[in-house]
Amino acid sequence: MWVSKKEIEDLSERLKSYSSGEQIDIRDNREGAFSILKNDIYAILNAQNEQLINLEKQRNVLAEYMADISHQLKTPITSMNIMTELLEVAEPEKQQEFIRNIKFSLNKMEWLVGTLLKMTKIDAGALTFSMKPVKVSEICEKVLPAVSILVDIKEQSIEIIHDCVIDCDAGWTAEALLNIVKNAIEHSPEGGKIVIDSGSNAMYQWISVKDCGVGMDKSMYAAMFQRFKYSTNDNGFGIGLPFALSIMRGQGGDIDMDFGEHGQGTLVRLKFFQ
Repeated sequence: MWVSKKEIEDLSERLKSYSSGEQIDIRDNREGAFSILKNDIYAILNAQNEQLINLEKQRNVLAEYMADISHQLKTPITSMNIMTELLEVAEPEKQQEFIRNIKFSLNKMEWLVGTLLKMTKIDAGALTFSMKPVKVSEICEKVLPAVSILVDIKEQSIEIIHDCVIDCDAGWTAEALLNIVKNAIEHSPEGGKIVIDSGSNAMYQWISVKDCGVGMDKSMYAAMFQRFKYSTNDNGFGIGLPFALSIMRGQGGDIDMDFGEHGQGTLVRLKFFQ
């Protein structure tokens, strides 16, 4: 196939336009090596453009989360600075109290930064989930030891009703479930029972956690899944449920709730779409 000088010049000009930020489509449906070349160039340029869009998205997400981290760390850092300055002149008993408070604040900060960095990767699409069939009991084996002390303190119990097989990333799902179970423990009275169930329907597989509290007002729902907007724990940050939601959406799933009004207890359902 013979290629004219005009065709080459036209392709060159259009590529220069692309380098200036203009969106172009150089494909054609004709036969021949030159048409194949133009289609290959378009595919490469399109892939590059998608990469640039993803990188910009990741930068924006990272900037947003870094701003959150900076804002949330200001108060504990200021508090620790004050306690550090007072250590030298404080009585021994007060010094021990300051040291305990500083250690507690450091642990909180470490957890906050670690969790937000994980959320950054998930929300930026920079993390790959390994989806495999796994029994709910195997996921719970990763969760229950982490809440055993909380359960013992409140003399509560956790019951697993059905042990279904769920297609998910077991490690990340365990992190999401852990935050849901912690929330259920906080909302349940002493001596109460938290129920973990699972199942499937035509649309999705699911794992649910039901507390035995007084239920929840529907008006609270939106704030529960926004970072730093909702926390029932004075020592919490309000990112447990948003973190769980990020994990679920990263796996192509979602979270919904039955509010359990009139003292029926709230049910949180992790949904894994088929």
